[in-house]
Amino acid sequence: MRWLDRIPFYLLIPITVWMAIAPISPEPHLVEKVRMLSQGTLTRPIDMFDLLWHIAPMVLLALKAWRFMKARGLNK
Repeated sequence: MRWLDRIPFYLLIPITVWMAIAPISPEPHLVEKVRMLSQGTLTRPIDMFDLLWHIAPMVLLALKAWRFMKARGLNK
């Protein structure tokens, strides 16, 4: 996981925000795919891939934040 430690927060945060809201119009893909998932209509492989693609930066940011806090003893 050292590769994740080398990615700076100032780069990962804007990527995460952008992937969460892209495309802005008519609605973000993430909102659309989560709605499809909750309704049970997320069945096409391309839609599943799209959901994973838009969630991946959030997962990386969460892991990086967790590792950052753990390394500094802030996760009590």
